[in-house]
Amino acid sequence: MMDVDKPLAITMGDAAGIGPEITAMSLAKIKNRPKTIVIGCPNVMERARQGAGLDLTVTTLNDVRAATFEPGIVEVLPTTIFDELPAFGTVNAHCGQAAFDAITKSIALARQGDVRGIVTAPINKEALCAAGIKYPGHTEILADYSGAERVAMMLANDEIRIVLVTIHVSLSDAIGMADYDAQIAAIRLAHEGAASFGVSSPRIAVAGLNPHAGEGGLFGREEIETIAPAIEAAKKDGFNVSGPWPGDTVFMQARKGQFDVVVAQYHDQGLIPVKYMGLEQGVNITLGLPFVRTSPDHGTAFDIAGKGIADSISLETAIRYADKLVATRSKEAA
Repeated sequence: MMDVDKPLAITMGDAAGIGPEITAMSLAKIKNRPKTIVIGCPNVMERARQGAGLDLTVTTLNDVRAATFEPGIVEVLPTTIFDELPAFGTVNAHCGQAAFDAITKSIALARQGDVRGIVTAPINKEALCAAGIKYPGHTEILADYSGAERVAMMLANDEIRIVLVTIHVSLSDAIGMADYDAQIAAIRLAHEGAASFGVSSPRIAVAGLNPHAGEGGLFGREEIETIAPAIEAAKKDGFNVSGPWPGDTVFMQARKGQFDVVVAQYHDQGLIPVKYMGLEQGVNITLGLPFVRTSPDHGTAFDIAGKGIADSISLETAIRYADKLVATRSKEAA
């Protein structure tokens, strides 16, 4: 059972991007903000505070248990110390390593029970690569370091929820990876994810891979040979699931209330509908982890980093979602 009195850990993201500033802005703006600590570099967070002109005080923690959670205080548990701050908007190996170290530290804290969930600010995949870190994104790092057997990405806003069968791979690789086992796992995690929002017997729609969901095999046989059999097996296991539905209409149907969650086959099929509805409202939730993890549904925005014009709404929303999801999980476990 999660300890709801423990803080949420917010990783600062790439130090050259907007992550630190939207973290500072969120902590300044959220009324009655939940208990939070920041994982990263105090010097970077101080620069972010100053750049955004925020009336906050940045302090350094030696231990999570020493946090006081006082209003107006940003408490940072250091995983990196930048003596020379990186230039904004640049791919930097040191930033990539620092972002990775903050993520892995937050995972360790969550597994130990020292924090009740993780909220991650955006990272830059090129910076990770420059640091020699061979992960394409947060989801894969979280899966490996948490010990989770299978994870999935859920994108959610107030109107729609989407779970991905495949994530950060090429489209040609996604076709092969969207096999029977992956379909079953995504359906199960979609059920779990929607249920975590308090939805009873979630109505799950599975999108097809091909145009018109294959049009009876005319445009591809994946729906017939892989996706439909997985849906039928999931039905027998008691899941309220249907499909495969054409990808060009199923998201509209979900938005109108016909479904509670849509299983999308590949990255852009699922993310485009959510992001088109507004980046500021979209939240990324990793399903299948032994703890809650959320993040904003946007990147590092190197082009505007340090200019004081970044919008923190998506990160604020991610913090609120994490707080609610922890509370829901805690009640379910009681």
